[in-house]
Amino acid sequence: MSGLVQVIGRVAARDLRLALRQRGDAVMVVLFFVLTALMFPFAVGPEPNLLARIAAGVIWVTALLAVLLSLERLFLADHEDGSLELLALTPTPLGLVVLGKVLAHWLTTGVPLVAAAPLVAVFYSMDATALPALVLAMALGTASLSLTGAVGAALTLGARRGGVLVPLLVLPLYVPVLIFGVAAGDAALAGLSARPYLMFLAAILLLMLVVAPLAAAAALRQALE
Repeated sequence: MSGLVQVIGRVAARDLRLALRQRGDAVMVVLFFVLTALMFPFAVGPEPNLLARIAAGVIWVTALLAVLLSLERLFLADHEDGSLELLALTPTPLGLVVLGKVLAHWLTTGVPLVAAAPLVAVFYSMDATALPALVLAMALGTASLSLTGAVGAALTLGARRGGVLVPLLVLPLYVPVLIFGVAAGDAALAGLSARPYLMFLAAILLLMLVVAPLAAAAALRQALE
C-alpha cells in the first residue's frame, strides 16, 4: 500500500512542479471563476435576498465551468513530449499515474476554487453559517469533477478539437455533483442539515476514485496505440 501511495505522490509532485512553472494557468481558472460569478448580480439585480438565494447555484455552475477550462491540459503535455508513452511502458499501473495527475490537478485547480468560494459567497450576501457546508461540499465535489474530467480528457486525447469534445462528454456526468452540491448549500441556508447531501457527494467521490482511474487508463492505452 505504501508503494502505491509513493507512486501517486511522485506523479503528483512532478505535475505540481510543472504547474508552478506555469502558474498562470491556475490563476486564470480562479479569475474566470470569480469574474464569471460576479457577473450574475448585474443580470439579476442587487437585491440581497435574491442574491443569497441563488448564491449556491451560481458558485457551483461557475466552478464547474472553471474546471472544464483546465481539463484539456491534464494529459496533453505529457502526450506531446512522449512522457506519457514512457509511463505507459513502465511496470507502474497506469491507473496510479492517472490518480497522481488527478491529485495534482485538484490541488492546482480544485483547492483554489474552494478557497475562493467563500469570498464569492460573501459578495452574494450568503449567511456565514452556510459557509462550512459550502466549503466541504466544494472540496468533495471538485475532487469528483477532476476525476470525472480525467476520463473525458483521456477519451479525447489526440482527437481533433479535443477541447470542445471534453465538455460535451463530461457535462452530463457532472450533473449529480452539481445537484447535491447546490442542495447542500441550500439546505444550510435554510437551517437544515446538509449532511445527507454531503454524504451523497462523498459516495460519488468514492465511486469515482475506483472507476475513473481504470476508465481513464484504458482510454489512454487506446489513445497511445
